[in-house]
Amino acid sequence: MKTAKEAYAQPVVTGDGSHTLYHPVLKEHYHSLEGSLQESEHIYIGLGLLPKLESPGEGGELKVFEMGFGTGLNALLTWRSADRLKRAVAYTGLEAYPVGAEQAALLNYGNLMQAEAPELLHRSGWGCRESFSPYFSFKKVNGFLQEYSGEERYDVVYFDAFSPGSQPELWTSEIFGKLGEMMSEGAYLVTYSSKGSVRRALAEAGFAVEKHPGPGRKREVIRAVRK
Repeated sequence: MKTAKEAYAQPVVTGDGSHTLYHPVLKEHYHSLEGSLQESEHIYIGLGLLPKLESPGEGGELKVFEMGFGTGLNALLTWRSADRLKRAVAYTGLEAYPVGAEQAALLNYGNLMQAEAPELLHRSGWGCRESFSPYFSFKKVNGFLQEYSGEERYDVVYFDAFSPGSQPELWTSEIFGKLGEMMSEGAYLVTYSSKGSVRRALAEAGFAVEKHPGPGRKREVIRAVRK
């Protein structure tokens, strides 16, 4: 398994009291320093997941794919939303360089949400789907998006890679086209970056690109709809 244990230091407290981690190799934090929880709830849950879960036209199990499982915060919030709304969600998270379970145990997401879920997510096995509640099943995959292949068609994609400056190879029309092939018609791809190059790459890959207000002081974020 690919690992990067040397890349992770002690958790960093962000503006809303929730933790993030710093990756010294890529020289970036995993979340906004204004607030990890605020960012994830606004972008991935608020713009991606909830509109699908709360839509009366959406039925059956909702399939969610995350590019960048990372700290597990988006997965945890997805689990909480599925249980609250009593809607079945099958989550799949892809991560090339996993955060260790010991390191993840230092994050305060469980305390903030009064849940033991963070440790369960990080200690679960790789490559196998587990049911953590009647409404939430979870699978994480260790690997690179360029090499990933799956037969499922996803309804929501959380694109939470490191920034285009740090990982330019992941913010291309080719990568977004690959993701589009993995998505159902009308599916949402949500991401924190609203750079012009990102919007153009999504449009070239066949997505309808929407700009939405961002969390906190962030001006805009993106929701792209698979045509």
